Amino acid sequence: QVQLVESGGGLVQAGGSLRLSCTSSGRTSVLYAMAWFRQAPGKEREFVAGISWSGGTTNYADSVKGRFTISRDNAKNTVYLQMNSLKPDDTAGYYCAARLGAIVAVTTQYQYWGQGTQVTVSS
Repeated sequence: QVQLVESGGGLVQAGGSLRLSCTSSGRTSVLYAMAWFRQAPGKEREFVAGISWSGGTTNYADSVKGRFTISRDNAKNTVYLQMNSLKPDDTAGYYCAARLGAIVAVTTQYQYWGQGTQVTVSS
């Protein structure tokens, strides 16, 4: 089992920045790919960014490319999402997820999920 806890959400003005963190516990020695998803009210949960176990491979949704950066520190069992140039459309609950194997952009392929952290971007 893997437990995931997100932090770092909040209220920010458009153009601002936030850094989300996801700390894992449990079977963290296993090779998990990690990802961030988000879900806005009335919308489906969508892939934002993913990173391989080694950190050598990253994937991003087109909507966040060039603005968001995913990284991980395996010594701290933590994954980060640096979000810059935030827009009101980025407002959503942000969820951390983990899976065995490669990064995929499909929610059902992730075995473990955090409870989420809210990001609100005001215009």
